[in-house]
Amino acid sequence: MGKTKLVMAGITATALTIGLSGCNSQAEVPPPPTDTDCDDWEWDDDDGVYECDDDHSRHYGHFFYGGTFYKGKNALLNSSAYKSYKSSSSFAGDSKNRSSGFGSGSSSSGG
Repeated sequence: MGKTKLVMAGITATALTIGLSGCNSQAEVPPPPTDTDCDDWEWDDDDGVYECDDDHSRHYGHFFYGGTFYKGKNALLNSSAYKSYKSSSSFAGDSKNRSSGFGSGSSSSGG
């Protein structure tokens, strides 16, 4: 029975090591912005940026990247600085979205 416990401990340690190393393939989430009038920042893992969720702030609903507030998601996604960040190894968002590319979604021609 001692040998079985030893084998199980080895398997558990190996699985834990593999699981943790998978987490390191993604850049670390930066700390939330400071020195702004937003008191509630939510991490948007899809886009790898913070969004202000403080409905008493003038920045409510704004995205924050690189010291700049973006009024909406379109403004963020159209920023050349953000595009460069999203395609870089320092992107801290969901890695599945790195290869999706911009403009790969559907479009409509309604008006």
